[in-house]
Amino acid sequence: MLDVDPYQALQRLRPVDTFTVTSTDLQEGGALARPQWSSAAGGVDRSPQLSWSGFPAATRSFAVTCLDPDAPSGSGWWHWSVANIPVSVTSLEAGVGGPGGPSLPDGALVLRNEEGSRGFIGAAPPRGTGVHRYLFVVHALDVPGLEIDTDASPAILGARCFFHGLARGILTGTATRD
Repeated sequence: MLDVDPYQALQRLRPVDTFTVTSTDLQEGGALARPQWSSAAGGVDRSPQLSWSGFPAATRSFAVTCLDPDAPSGSGWWHWSVANIPVSVTSLEAGVGGPGGPSLPDGALVLRNEEGSRGFIGAAPPRGTGVHRYLFVVHALDVPGLEIDTDASPAILGARCFFHGLARGILTGTATRD
């Protein structure tokens, strides 16, 4: 278990209600399994299974993001950004949207990660940078879909979630190569 509140990394975001995010592949504060690591670091770039519940009744869609706020970049490292997930979808299978994996729901939009690819890129914390947190965030939004360009950055998605967010749930994984 982490001693750090996972919401602390997002403290500058507008306060909203919270809801529950769980995974069959990840326990809150636990180490990411090898499949959730980058292929460049001995993994397979497979997103974890995620499920969520307890979001507001006014929710019209979801976005899912994964950010490493501990990356030595000054702005974190976006590993995954998916917008326009229909409100009827309350879970994503492991590896969703990845090569050979299950498909994302119709209408979902995947933005480029920091490596420039569309999909999940696993953990690869640089040696000597300590324990990194990977914040898997499900955003409950007040619109059925965000107007967002397919070439927008994850930060643009974050801004849209800021203005349209009703609630968010966070599940935090960790990884280190020290």
